[in-house]
Amino acid sequence: MKGNRRWMSACSILALCMASGVAAAGQDYPSKPISLIVGFAPGGGNDVMGRLVAEHLRAELGQPVVVENKAGADGAIAAQFVAKASPDGYTLLSGSSGMMAYNPGLNPALSYDPVKDFVPITMIGYSQLLFSVPQNLPVHSLADLIKLAKSKPGQLFYGSPSSPHQVAFEAFKQKTGVDIQQVPYKGSGPAILAAASGDVQVLVSSISDALAHIRSGKLRALAVTGKERSGFVPDVPTVIEQGIDFESSSWIGLYAPAGTPPAVTERLYQAMVKVLQADSFKERVVAVGYEMMPAMPPAEFAAFQDEELTRWTKVIKELKLQRNN
Repeated sequence: MKGNRRWMSACSILALCMASGVAAAGQDYPSKPISLIVGFAPGGGNDVMGRLVAEHLRAELGQPVVVENKAGADGAIAAQFVAKASPDGYTLLSGSSGMMAYNPGLNPALSYDPVKDFVPITMIGYSQLLFSVPQNLPVHSLADLIKLAKSKPGQLFYGSPSSPHQVAFEAFKQKTGVDIQQVPYKGSGPAILAAASGDVQVLVSSISDALAHIRSGKLRALAVTGKERSGFVPDVPTVIEQGIDFESSSWIGLYAPAGTPPAVTERLYQAMVKVLQADSFKERVVAVGYEMMPAMPPAEFAAFQDEELTRWTKVIKELKLQRNN
């Protein structure tokens, strides 16, 4: 009995020490600069949003938050990097819906697990997707695009910077029977430049990415993929309005590596609550075409991601899509 009591006492002391250590980790965090990893090239919506978050987190946490772009493989390079990073809160991921909900369906041999390898902190923002064309292309609606594509099967190309855009347009192709070839890009910046110069005939992007080029007249918007029209481009009809049953959006969230102490993730979440409430942050997010909602607690964000992963894995399987990253 005495031996059992000593063992139980030792376990209790160890548990208290571990709890105290986790609490101390939260109190001391952060004590050095933080890296925020973005999985796409500079200039696109993911990059812009990442830099906005870094700037405002810096003010809340009292330490530099440095953005690092690790573009390639539709965000998989960045996700794998963060998944393998030390789980101490000093390496974070600006995780896109492509990385966390689409890539597993497109690539069964993915180098990371979007559920097991990360701790969700909160959603940052979301954007409807947009189909647009170069201004000099004589296409003003999805009906026009379908007619042109059917007159030139396999001769038109669409640019897509990440997997949500690819899946959205492949669904459009499947529902309309058109043959338009994909040209993948490492970020929305290069994809937009390709569309504006006429290298591709269709651009599939987030509204946020293409908004400036729509407003400047370099690109012509054909459709948005939400259930309702977007306030950013209210004159542009939805895909559904044009007779094609499909809706989609892209989103960005903040993640830490799995195993990060709960006190650290809670510190990050509370900091993000303040960031997302700040008028200066809201104004700049809206200015680049993203939409926001109140801070989503980690458990709620994790449940949302699980729903998205299940939904899009099913869609990708039905479309028989595959992308080797």
